[in-house]
Amino acid sequence: MRPVDSARATELQEPGLQLTEDTPPGASEEPTATEEVGTPDPHSGWCWLCRSSPCGSRAQPAKKKAPCPGLGLFYTLLSAFLFSVGSLFVKKVQDIHAVEISAFRCVFQMLVVIPCLIYRKTGFIGPKDQRIFLVLRGVLGSIAMILLYYAYQTTSLADATVISFSCPVFTSIFACVLLKEKYSLWDVLFTSFTIIGVILIVRPPFLFGPNPEVVDKNYSDHLKGTFASVGHAVFAALSIVILRKMGKSVDYFLSIWYYIIFGLIETIVVLFILGEWSLPYCGLDRLFLILIGLFGLGGQVFLTKAVQIEKAGLVSLMRTMDVVFAFIFQIIFLNDVPTWWTVGGALCVVASSAGAALRKWCQSSK
Repeated sequence: MRPVDSARATELQEPGLQLTEDTPPGASEEPTATEEVGTPDPHSGWCWLCRSSPCGSRAQPAKKKAPCPGLGLFYTLLSAFLFSVGSLFVKKVQDIHAVEISAFRCVFQMLVVIPCLIYRKTGFIGPKDQRIFLVLRGVLGSIAMILLYYAYQTTSLADATVISFSCPVFTSIFACVLLKEKYSLWDVLFTSFTIIGVILIVRPPFLFGPNPEVVDKNYSDHLKGTFASVGHAVFAALSIVILRKMGKSVDYFLSIWYYIIFGLIETIVVLFILGEWSLPYCGLDRLFLILIGLFGLGGQVFLTKAVQIEKAGLVSLMRTMDVVFAFIFQIIFLNDVPTWWTVGGALCVVASSAGAALRKWCQSSK
């Protein structure tokens, strides 16, 4: 899930526990006059200043160890690498529908998330007032995952990755409509850059003229993949807005749990409707399916850890390395050299995402 997967990065922090001091029954909050001026009894074992514990036994708050400089950015880079490798495996799997790949990913991730929920003692349902948002996050996030995998199968790896990076633009729009966040002229500019980038990647014939080098069927698949990538960006943005609405009141693994459960339900229903269910015949494909689930979960974990210790703006900037890895993998492993139109479109979309991240970072640092 890059999806949103997209996920993706805005929602982990376990609710803290309030620290309280128990006062013995009958004890007053203010020291008495005797306590204020009295002399400590050297044989009592109690300090006249501490009152509630022997002198020197009161635990001093330990200083939180500062994370290694750049560790958050390294986690983000590692997350981008894992997500890109997972998308490459999706591209390499043969004769398996994208919906079925999503189902296998949900199954493998479920095997990892269940022990995490048990260990963290967060439960499997969540707070009563947040369940409707958890359900919406699960449904919308899983749809985004399915659309992204379909885009990987029908269009080039670089094109699908670049177009999916238009998610921040849709997030700003939906946040303005649903959360009443401000939508400024800068957001309009970033949206325009994203639209230009997508147009350069799609290259519609009514703007660029017919291309004799492109077969109609290939362009039809390319167009389907483009719409799927845009759909992924829309649903991932809605999922992010819902996560913002929930804030830190819900554990991150619980939101992943809903994402997995509803994703598995959706994929099973769609597979029965399409009649596309089939077990992989090749042992290599089975290995790819396992690695897709593991790499996807690993990418989510490292992205979450990055957001915990690094500013969100810097994390968003480093996430643009997904595009770089996608271009590298497409050239090396798929022998598909992107066109200059794709490169230009990628620069527009990446510039839009980077600009939006920089602006958020500058606003938060004021």
